[in-house]
Amino acid sequence: MYLLKTRGALTAQAVAEAMALTSMGARKHLQQLQQRGLVVVEDRAAGKGRPARFWLLSDAGHARFPDRHGELTAQLITLLRSSLGDAALDTLVAAREQQAMGHYQQRLAGVQSLHERLALLVQVRTEEGYMAELQPQEHGWLLVENHCPICAAAKACQGFCRSELQQFQLLLPGAKVRRAEHLLDGGQRCVYQIIPLVQA
Repeated sequence: MYLLKTRGALTAQAVAEAMALTSMGARKHLQQLQQRGLVVVEDRAAGKGRPARFWLLSDAGHARFPDRHGELTAQLITLLRSSLGDAALDTLVAAREQQAMGHYQQRLAGVQSLHERLALLVQVRTEEGYMAELQPQEHGWLLVENHCPICAAAKACQGFCRSELQQFQLLLPGAKVRRAEHLLDGGQRCVYQIIPLVQA
């Protein structure tokens, strides 16, 4: 389940290779998860011949990972907006951003190197339930968040996502940060491209 969560839909053969199993052994494990309602199967066209069979987490499978009581949070956000208006919700998002920034700045205090700041930020985000990882690229890195523990809140108020991007930009002053993939826009997860600024 962790493999499907972090890599998305996979064939049984890909699961077998990643976990050092036989194809039959991987398929057996996947079928057991399917019987428990934790994974589903999707056939996808793959050129000529039969479609390839991919396995992916079901909603119940995703629910096995931390969600910070998302349903209640989403309800409270909706009630706040309907009772007090958008301005009150904006104030709430700003207050949360300020609180989070204080925490991140405290954890990253004294760390100057961009790579070290990124590595520490990934560690902090993982502690918060984001299952974050850093992937090197030719020009910079990808900060990948394989899980969103505040997904329900973000769906109810996208200000949380806007706030997150702004935080990363402030925490990584030596780099340009842009969102490369967004869970709420149909992405598999949230991915941020980190490009070091070239000094003139």
